[in-house]
Amino acid sequence: MSNDAIVLLKNDHQEVRKQFRAFRKPDLTAVQKQGIVDTILELLTVHTYIENEVMYPRVRELLPDLEDDVLESYEEHHVADVLCLELAAMDATDERFDAKTTVLIENVEHHMEEEEQDWFPKVRDGLGRKRLQELGEELLEAKKGAPRRPEQPSAMKKAVDAVIS
Repeated sequence: MSNDAIVLLKNDHQEVRKQFRAFRKPDLTAVQKQGIVDTILELLTVHTYIENEVMYPRVRELLPDLEDDVLESYEEHHVADVLCLELAAMDATDERFDAKTTVLIENVEHHMEEEEQDWFPKVRDGLGRKRLQELGEELLEAKKGAPRRPEQPSAMKKAVDAVIS
């Protein structure tokens, strides 16, 4: 398997999309929805953590022309983080659970599409294969210690720091 940072992040996106499709299936029970959303929350928490801790700061440092893109991504992560935190505190029987999950899905789908169509190609052109392999190793290492739930303090630290700084 490739350790290219962009390939790793796209693989994460595919896992997230798979769960989004599962949530959209008709006639799910509350228990099934809760399980799918719990999986989505874990996948997104880990993914945003490694992007916030590794990918965005490194790209910002190495490709200063992409700083505006990085700042926009931090903001999009912040919105997703807030929705994830709220969903983590809800039960699937809550009347707003489906609506909040749908808004999260729409926001994350937009973010992933933007990254894959616009940002990733710029990063690939700017960094090259060797640097992306090194960055991929850093992402894999960060994933090992990443928070798994949105309410864990380290889950939002870098996004909050980026917004405050």
